Amino acid sequence: MNILILGSGGREHALAWAVKQNPKCDRLIVAPGNAGIAQIAECAALDIMDGAAVAEFCGENSIDFVIVGPEAPLAAGVADATRAAGILTFGPSAAAARIEASKAFTKELCDAVNAPTAGYARFTSADPARAYVRDQGAPIVIKADGLAAGKGVVVAMTEAEALDALDDMFGGTFGEAGAEVVIEEFMEGEEASFFVLSDGTDILPIGTAQDHKRAFDGDAGPNTGGMGAYSPAPVLTDAIAQDVLDRIVAPCVAELARRGTPYQGVIFVGLMIKDGAARLVEFNARFGDPECQTLMMRLGAQALDLLLACAEGRLAGTPVTWADDHALTVVMAADGYPGSYAKGTVIRGLDGLPESSRQMVFHAGTATRDGQTVATGGRVLAVTARGATLADAQAEAYRMVDAIDWPDGFCRRDIGWRAL
Repeated sequence: MNILILGSGGREHALAWAVKQNPKCDRLIVAPGNAGIAQIAECAALDIMDGAAVAEFCGENSIDFVIVGPEAPLAAGVADATRAAGILTFGPSAAAARIEASKAFTKELCDAVNAPTAGYARFTSADPARAYVRDQGAPIVIKADGLAAGKGVVVAMTEAEALDALDDMFGGTFGEAGAEVVIEEFMEGEEASFFVLSDGTDILPIGTAQDHKRAFDGDAGPNTGGMGAYSPAPVLTDAIAQDVLDRIVAPCVAELARRGTPYQGVIFVGLMIKDGAARLVEFNARFGDPECQTLMMRLGAQALDLLLACAEGRLAGTPVTWADDHALTVVMAADGYPGSYAKGTVIRGLDGLPESSRQMVFHAGTATRDGQTVATGGRVLAVTARGATLADAQAEAYRMVDAIDWPDGFCRRDIGWRAL
């Protein structure tokens, strides 16, 4: 079959890498792709936010299956447009993608089914929000309601920090995303990510992971989009996972279906775990990045079979085969990230690295210029390895990192430290 993946990051490179291994895949196109993706698939210049253009492209290229990678096109209704054109699609409708596109919507959904999550209040103007913060005190969590490219959440450890965050959000720093703000109780514990497929009726857990949000070793420095991850997440035990399915995921999926907006795609369930109990931090409507890289490394070719079963509404009875192993990914980012950073710096040493079912460098923000690979984003590479143990995977990932010649990049040296 002919398959189109939408996106240009490390997540999409990992998805393309796994899909390409499956014999069901005849032709693979990724739009717009990146320098790494171009080595394994065709890349197409296509506006992935334009549903009509995507549907037209699918018709012109005889696309049988569309996989939508990022959240923005989902929120924009691209999956609705491709489905309306009769194209099999993996990814929720715009209405169902509100689980990520609106923090307030997710909170209200949790209220409707009594799913455990942080206490909260929602505001559309600054003064009542500021009064609420002063009343509640710190630490406290301030969230822009809409999509803010992963930057719309501030975990404020002081009241002053929380008030500054409100000024930023209501002052327009995040555009329309900050027009409404959700203020949440600060939850203590250990965070983990749980990935569950939903075909609108049935759900299927497909893996756990844990990522590292802070920029520097020891979980120091500013929050980022993720500096590394590993799978599985030991803190998310089988018992906790089953409780999350029973009390959070299944009720929310059933409620979405009851409202006439069935959810079809992957649900990224962000959890806070303390004393053997989990509460929901957030839902995302797509695979996490860099968690996806570790999941795809462990799933391999069967990933396409799972995504197809999800899109075709036949998750019931579909098996997931897990090797008893571990995967770990180290993100290499441009110096200065998540602040300002230089673009166009040259990366050397990639050609000599292995590309196998156990070792892969997934590209996130790269391009090819004058025959050289250059950095075009903040998070640039996701160096990923599998091992019989997490320590084995970590050692191999850092061996690969050390073979990359990129003086203008940096990475954390402690990915996996919690589990290890």
